[in-house]
Amino acid sequence: MLHTLAIANEAEIDYDLRRVNEIAKRVPYLSKIAPSSAYSMHDVHEAGGVSAIIRELCDIEGAIHPDRPTVTGKTLRENVAEAKIHNEEVIHPKENPYSPVGGLSILYGNIAPEGSVIKVGGVDPSVQVFKGKAICFDSHDEAVAAIDNHTVQKGHVVVIRYEGPKGGPGMPEMLAPTSSIVGRGLGKDVALITDGRFSGATRGIAVGHISPEAAAGGPLGLVNDGDEIIIDLPNRTLNLQVSEEELATRAQERPKFRSKVKKGWLARYTALVTSANTGGIMRVPDEEE
Repeated sequence: MLHTLAIANEAEIDYDLRRVNEIAKRVPYLSKIAPSSAYSMHDVHEAGGVSAIIRELCDIEGAIHPDRPTVTGKTLRENVAEAKIHNEEVIHPKENPYSPVGGLSILYGNIAPEGSVIKVGGVDPSVQVFKGKAICFDSHDEAVAAIDNHTVQKGHVVVIRYEGPKGGPGMPEMLAPTSSIVGRGLGKDVALITDGRFSGATRGIAVGHISPEAAAGGPLGLVNDGDEIIIDLPNRTLNLQVSEEELATRAQERPKFRSKVKKGWLARYTALVTSANTGGIMRVPDEEE
């Protein structure tokens, strides 16, 4: 998501994150790979590979543009014309997808007014709506320590903030806390939300890329321990059950963000970088006007 948005910015394309949800409605979920299943990329390769997946998508109206030319000199459809699915347990045919919609969702709400990202494909299908109490941390390391020492319990929503592009600085990966949560058997009982990022190895109820990030004044920085948070996957929402008046009061009392880095290149990066919804690009003030 970060790379797509950053590339769109360089190409001067105004790409709204909501378009990702529209694409997900058109593209079914055909192959689920570890850690979201027991199948590896080698299994996918033996089952027909990415070419077989693309071949299935070519026959789904609106899923992809199969007749675009590629670097081979042939169209995408021509490139995969001979591809076949050899194992329908690993790569599902279009008639029997894991899900009729794609594995990524963009969630909006009063915690993420400019969007956030969840890999729905990595969430247990039994979890559609998660309600929990916030337990807040201002760094990745504090959160990992609290998960590992059992401070984090069932029903918690782990809030990790000040780890976005500006706060990190650099938007570090949040794989360790999600791995610890799932490793303790809490993948369906504990959620995690953050302005940091995730990799493809993430699973569980993990919402990242929350924008605007806390360091940029985003409402993630206004969450208090014990606040109720609702993650609604079918409706693609992420909301804090706190009144607008209370959030306004908290905003007035919030201390000003101070960067971890005071000099050098990273200090300049911190001053110029944007939140994840624009790809974490650097933008000088004149560009914003």
